Amino acid sequence: MITGFSPIAAKNAKMLILGSIPGAASLEKQEYYAHPRNSFWDVIAQFTNSPPLSNYEEKKAVLIENHIALWYVLKNCQREGSLDSSIQNHSIVTNDFELFYSTHRSVKFVLFNGTKAEQEYNKRVLPICHQFKHLTYYRLPSTSPAMAQLSKPEKLQKWLAVMNKMR
Repeated sequence: MITGFSPIAAKNAKMLILGSIPGAASLEKQEYYAHPRNSFWDVIAQFTNSPPLSNYEEKKAVLIENHIALWYVLKNCQREGSLDSSIQNHSIVTNDFELFYSTHRSVKFVLFNGTKAEQEYNKRVLPICHQFKHLTYYRLPSTSPAMAQLSKPEKLQKWLAVMNKMR
């Protein structure tokens, strides 16, 4: 059984970025987006006009300072390897979004890091979170190296085009 991490989120977060569940490299390091070829932290550095982010404490601080929350849709699941396609549907347990949104009322935008995060959220979370109709949702290409249809610069361009709308 794989267990996701607690959210990185200040009470004044305006944007919530949701992945599906941590991959093997992230689980091993106990850090969000720890795979060295994942583009996530490059996106955050460019959006926040920060130098390249390497220290995990620095990465978390940049998110907090820029009102960005980070979490996973899935709290627990069974999966072999790191691919979302290997998640066993019968094992999925989602995080408590009603509690999260109740304590982070300034969140206005939810960005999905890939298709699986959006699919599971729409299937398992939206039907029970009726009171949060004010949220605006965007699905973005996965920053994972497994999403090889787009180059890293193409991923950055797509992410920044959406994130810059939220400034």
